[in-house]
Amino acid sequence: IELTENGRILYRKISEGLNGIEDAIREIESRATGIEPVTLSISTAFTTHWLMPRMSRLNQAFPSVDLRFQLISGRIGGPLGDVDLGMRFVQEGEMRENSVPVMPEVLLPVCNARYQELARTDARRAHGDMVIVMDDEERGWHARFAAFQKETRHVAGVLSFNDYAIVVQAALLGQGIALGWVNVVMHWLAQRALVPTEDELLVTNRMCCLSWAPGRPLRPIVAEVRDWLIAEMHADLDAVDTAYPALGLGAAVKKGLASWS
Repeated sequence: IELTENGRILYRKISEGLNGIEDAIREIESRATGIEPVTLSISTAFTTHWLMPRMSRLNQAFPSVDLRFQLISGRIGGPLGDVDLGMRFVQEGEMRENSVPVMPEVLLPVCNARYQELARTDARRAHGDMVIVMDDEERGWHARFAAFQKETRHVAGVLSFNDYAIVVQAALLGQGIALGWVNVVMHWLAQRALVPTEDELLVTNRMCCLSWAPGRPLRPIVAEVRDWLIAEMHADLDAVDTAYPALGLGAAVKKGLASWS
């Protein structure tokens, strides 16, 4: 059963009206209590490895915000529904007025410093690398990087998990090399808990955005949280660029953002 075109128009307008009523009730409640709820739709990996290390700063910046989460354990995507703000990746040409670009999708192989040290020894080179993957779709991710293409590194085995938060944790613990989404791992790169396995980046045609539901007014407090998150992410990008200048991360991000402006 599908809605007719007239039905879709009616559904959209009724949804906008109900969302407006819900937002008004929420604003009235927040004025009465002094607490404003903000719901984020983000991945467990981003929450665990980027947001949690700076939660105290976020709470200090927004003491009246009751932060709530809609967590996604696999690949982030899907409709935003009734959340206030969500992190999503969009293809070029898909950007809408309800999204703000944060950074292009940037990928690089990462591991912990001890693993990298051992990888330089003759014994480890001969043995090969343990490659950590999230699912079958990324099982051959290593073949996209020059070190594996030229066979200066080779795969000895594969560790597979269905949650990217665990993939990053395994890399932090020295279990092997993981494909790093920079928007998730940049905190650990800035802290040098993770290091680039190779001085090579892949920049895709997707953009990491902070988005809100179409037709839903953006409350002022949500806009403030959004801008704080973007500023913090850009600060981390600058720190990573300073720590690993050979990567050229800063230039890659600026070029990617400029191409979408």
